Amino acid sequence: MIIDFITLLSFNKFEIIFSAAFFGLIVGSFLNTVIYRMPKMLAAEWHKQCSELSAEATASTTRFNLASPRSHCPNCQTSLRTQDLIPVISWLWLRGHCSSCTATISARYPLVEILTAILFGITAQTFGLGWPLLAALILTSFLLALAFIDFDSHFLPDQLTLPILWIGLALNIDLFPLSLSPLALSADSAVLGAITGYLSLWSVHQIFKLLTGKEGMGYGDFKLLAALGAWLGVWMLLPIVLIAATLGSVVGLFQITLLGKGREVPIAFGPYLAGAGWVVLIFSALWQ
Repeated sequence: MIIDFITLLSFNKFEIIFSAAFFGLIVGSFLNTVIYRMPKMLAAEWHKQCSELSAEATASTTRFNLASPRSHCPNCQTSLRTQDLIPVISWLWLRGHCSSCTATISARYPLVEILTAILFGITAQTFGLGWPLLAALILTSFLLALAFIDFDSHFLPDQLTLPILWIGLALNIDLFPLSLSPLALSADSAVLGAITGYLSLWSVHQIFKLLTGKEGMGYGDFKLLAALGAWLGVWMLLPIVLIAATLGSVVGLFQITLLGKGREVPIAFGPYLAGAGWVVLIFSALWQ
């Protein structure tokens, strides 16, 4: 008999929410690293592959991944001290500047940490203590990283979309002695959600390309919606797409009318898909 040790822990609602929010600050600090480094890692890998194909020498052999080199100031390259890595507090203590060269540190770093803490707290409030909460926090983390990476680079890396797709499918397979899925879907609904999610946006992309000769969206969007279908089920895909499309349209109109940007300026769809997916996750859990 397997004992679910999480259910044996005694925490009141406030303690669960506070602990999740505090944990969110730590996770948010790591997500900042992922958001900043992953596009650079992918660019370096593509450059290396192109160099190999063209028989050119690679430009650099310096290791660059999520762990190496140590966190440092992008301006002076000085490695950050332990006290410089405390989420939010370090940024406030340094007043948003590097301790070595006084270069400005983007306010987005603490904002990502605070946003992660808020979303983790809301997720904990919604799910309560249990394995589904852990799964929901994992999905929340992936969605945050994907949203910011796509916003910055207009790219949704397979290194994030594919793992979260497979995790969503695995959690809904009825092989585990514990309930791990946030929404307790059937395997059929998860698989159908993944297939429908991918094919729906792929079809829209192909029709748009046939009519206009232009690329309407990237393949990363297809994979992200497939992942959301695997986590949330086939019936949640339509609300996700409607919410994402509405948000994207509002932001697009704002950019055109108030910021004066042209219609040809591309808008990353990933952040809206990720945000819509998280909203649907929370409301679906509340309705259950």
